[in-house]
Order: sequence, then C-alpha cells, then structure tokens
Amino acid sequence: MPGFWEITLGGLLGSGIASTVAGALLLRHTRTLESEIARQFDERLRVFESTRLWKEKCLSQLLGPTVMQLARTKHAFERWNSKNLYLEARIVREGNLVIRDLLLNNGHLIPPHLMGDATKLIEHYDRWLEEFDAKRLKDSPATQDAFVFVGPEGFPFPTDSEERITKAFHQLQQELYGRAL
Repeated sequence: MPGFWEITLGGLLGSGIASTVAGALLLRHTRTLESEIARQFDERLRVFESTRLWKEKCLSQLLGPTVMQLARTKHAFERWNSKNLYLEARIVREGNLVIRDLLLNNGHLIPPHLMGDATKLIEHYDRWLEEFDAKRLKDSPATQDAFVFVGPEGFPFPTDSEERITKAFHQLQQELYGRAL
C-alpha cells in the first residue's frame, strides 16, 4: 500500500502537471483573444481614419469651395440690376464653371444623398454655359443687352439643391471640427 508521502507527492506532481497544462492552454487562448481584439481594433481604427479622411477631403476639396462659389455667384446675381457684362462674364460665368467642374472632378467625394442635387446643378450650369456662349460670343449687340437666364427654357437654378449642399457643408464642418468660435 502506498504511503502518505507517495500519495501526496503523486497528487502534487499530478496537479502540478495538470495546472501547467491548463495554464499553457489558458495562456494560448488569452493570446489568441488578444490578437483577435487587436486585429478588430486595428480594422475599426483604419475604417475610422479612412472615413474621417474622406469627410475631410469632401469638406475641403468639394463642399467648402462649392459653397463659397455658390455664395459668390448668388451675391453677384443679387447685385445685378442693369447691364453689367463684367459681373456676368467674370463673376457669374467663372463661378458657374468652377462649381460645375468641382462637382464633375470630385464625384467620388459627393455624399450619396447629394448626388441628385449635384446632377441638377451640373445640368443647370451646362445649359447656362451653353446659353452664355451662344449669346455672348456673338458679335450682335442685341445679344449683349440681357442677363443670361435658362430657367424659362426648363433649366431653373435648383435652389433646393443649393440649400441641401450648404446644409451638408455646415453639418460636416460641425461634425469634424465642432462649433466655430
């Protein structure tokens, strides 16, 4: 019959081996979990950084310049009260061209909910620029008397689109940078 010390030593040795194996398995499982958590964190961080970068580019390369040009051309249009070809040719035409080109060249930065608004603005500006060139590039003095309008021809300026783009600019600016001081 085994003695007390043999049983105790056998129990200690067996439990020590079992504890070591259990500890090793637990350590392996813990490292696997740590690795998975780190991978998920890195993935979420990359998505966050990528989304923030897109929003910053959308704001700085598209919405910001577009809103400034919309305000510029709107103020010029409000100032127009008589024949002013400089105002029309330099401010309004250049602004319309810049906005159209911003939208066309930065389509990847247009938020999905503003795609229809961008399309409406592009359509209006295309038609306006076509009409401007047809009227102003002629030498006939009769074509120089009136401001160019394309609204009556079915291409009115989409003020609702302008408002939504301006609103999106302010919302994105607030989201990224908080309230302006």
